[in-house]
Amino acid sequence: MIDEGFVPSRYPLTRKLETDIIVVGGGLTGVCCAITAARKGVRVCLIQDRPVLGGNASSEVRIWALGATSHMGNNNRWSREGGVINEIMTENLYRNKEGNPVLFDLVLIDKVLEEKNITLLLNTIVYQVEKTDSRTIREVVAYNASSETRYEISGRYFADCSGDGILSYLSGAAFRMGAEDKSIYQEGFSPDKNNYGELLGHTILFYMKDTGMPTPFIAPDMALKDVEKKISKIQNDEYFSIHHHGCKYWWIEYGGRLDTIHDTEDIKRELWRVVYGIWDYIKNSGRFPEMETYSLEWVGTIPGKRESRRMKGLYMMTQQDIIEQRHHYDAVSYGGWAIDLHPSDGVYADGRACNQWHSKGVYQIPYRCFLGGDVDNLMFGGRIASSSHVANGSTRVMCTSAHGGQVMGMALALCLQKHCQPSYFVSEDHIAELQRALIETGHFIPDVEVYHQENLLHLASLNVSSSLKFDGYRPNGKYRPLRYSTAALFPADGKLSLNMEVEADSETTLEVQLRISKRKNGYTPDVVLEKVFFPLCKGLQCIQVRFCQELAERQYVFVCFMANEHVALPESDQLLTGTTTVLNQVNKAVSNSGFQNPPEGMGIEAFEFWCPERYPQAKNIAFRLEHPVSIYGKENLLNSYSRPFGGTNAWVPSFDDNQPEITLEWPVKVSISRLTLFFDTDYDQALETVQMGHHMNVIPYCVRKFSVTNLEGRLINHIENNYQAVNQLVFPQPIETKGLRICLQAPSAQVPPSLFHIIVQEQKQ
Repeated sequence: MIDEGFVPSRYPLTRKLETDIIVVGGGLTGVCCAITAARKGVRVCLIQDRPVLGGNASSEVRIWALGATSHMGNNNRWSREGGVINEIMTENLYRNKEGNPVLFDLVLIDKVLEEKNITLLLNTIVYQVEKTDSRTIREVVAYNASSETRYEISGRYFADCSGDGILSYLSGAAFRMGAEDKSIYQEGFSPDKNNYGELLGHTILFYMKDTGMPTPFIAPDMALKDVEKKISKIQNDEYFSIHHHGCKYWWIEYGGRLDTIHDTEDIKRELWRVVYGIWDYIKNSGRFPEMETYSLEWVGTIPGKRESRRMKGLYMMTQQDIIEQRHHYDAVSYGGWAIDLHPSDGVYADGRACNQWHSKGVYQIPYRCFLGGDVDNLMFGGRIASSSHVANGSTRVMCTSAHGGQVMGMALALCLQKHCQPSYFVSEDHIAELQRALIETGHFIPDVEVYHQENLLHLASLNVSSSLKFDGYRPNGKYRPLRYSTAALFPADGKLSLNMEVEADSETTLEVQLRISKRKNGYTPDVVLEKVFFPLCKGLQCIQVRFCQELAERQYVFVCFMANEHVALPESDQLLTGTTTVLNQVNKAVSNSGFQNPPEGMGIEAFEFWCPERYPQAKNIAFRLEHPVSIYGKENLLNSYSRPFGGTNAWVPSFDDNQPEITLEWPVKVSISRLTLFFDTDYDQALETVQMGHHMNVIPYCVRKFSVTNLEGRLINHIENNYQAVNQLVFPQPIETKGLRICLQAPSAQVPPSLFHIIVQEQKQ
């Protein structure tokens, strides 16, 4: 029993913690930062001011997490973010393919809690920073109201993943808020500050459900009245539907004319007025009798923020970096979402709720965007990473931010090992060390391939049981109408010739084009090399497509069958890593109408969109190449790309290989402590975390079963239920052997196994 009398004053319980790295902010950026650092063996304190992790992706806000794949509505092939965020996304797919936001909370907390080096503080708000000197943070002071506990947490390095940049702000680091004048960076997409505004607003979402019985709704007094008159988008089918809820109402946005930090509570109340006003309109206007049995199941209490402070880093991303896909010596991450700006008046603005302009592919993000010149032991990332207001329209999205979070976690962990500051890796002499450490985790950096210095793979004799030669896809007996221009996308060289059977419902002419991308390693078919035409009669018939143009070097090609409503193409169920079928069709969710045609002088390129379909609709075109292409050889295992980029980068055995295996043999015995295998989880598929729902819980390309033995056949490891891209096998007792045999089982009869890369690490003395 506690029986304490009156005292003049009391103070909260204070606890002092000491750690290596302090991460402030538990959104996807902070989660990926903390996990990455913890896995390098350093102590991490992850501080989150909410009761759950995930930030805008959590069940408190319920925005789907996306990045470069952009709802599969752009030309960024195989662009889903790798590393820790891909691990999280594929884990969520496996456990939660229906997109339940509460279960995504569970995925995140589970991932963090399994890391023994992470101390997690939820419901804990950082409100003070203590510094050793003007350039060095010593500790943060935070408070947890639910436990009445004040924390003084000291550390060596600090990562600001807080969204509003509270840690950087309190430490005195330079920042910007609002839009730059067009004259500063000559960005053609710079907004008119008076008419369009300077900031993106907040959003609150709602969910509904059918109760099966009449369910009246009595609107609160605060509900917005006359929503039809005040919100023009209610009259627009592109935005409003009685069957929409959740992320479909992303356009319920407000606050861009206010201070998106200090006015957050006022913004939230106005958004509540809007949500309840829209629901009152749906339920009580008399226009929608079919909604009689529907109930309002959930309304957000935390607004999802898009923009506030942006820190001033050693490099500032601009529109030109994105559109021109500029190369940076210190590239460590990438983006690919459209430059996506919204009118500051949000839900009350007339016209479009957003303006999105896409680049022709993914773009690099340099390391210098994650640190500034003011505080030596501080890095910052997420939507506060260094960018202009225009560029932030792309870099701010969650999976791009999370990918940058992994950069910070790895950089700070390496700094601890090397006893240096984050600025160490700004040097051209040192950045490769960070790039290599990231890539070894499955983290992808466009146009950056590094040599793994400690990879014993390069010292081994490498043999495989077989290698598939790509000669097209076998038909499944079904035909698809050619309503949209459709292209087979695969790497090739020399002259192309292919045979296939097509179906016509009347006499017509089929046009077939051979296209490539103007940009190296790009996937926009903007160069037409050749056109051929085939007169067709009614019914099934075989055609032979022969192109005269000879390709001097291996590159991705598009064999384009131009739209013709009288023609149907044969389908195939076969799926082969690094090849796909794309269509020139429409995806209004990301402002894709098949062709991007920006106003003159905006600095944005005009081009066509050719995009893949989602499962289960995703099918390849069936055809047979006369001259098969060797794109799946064992040499692909030696490069460090763990996804298709410029080529398939994968070893794939022949379809008739019943025991596909890879053999590594060294001239002398080696002591192996770790073996990492990189499988295909189809980086072309967007894996939205909530609401969308997905057809399957495991990517069909992914190898589910594999085993590792020594050359004598002794089993070292056997995996039965893999669904992740990166499998790291750690051996507490190092394996002494002269060789390894890696045996893979095909995911299905229509999908052969594939493997991108292998890292074999020797025990360090």
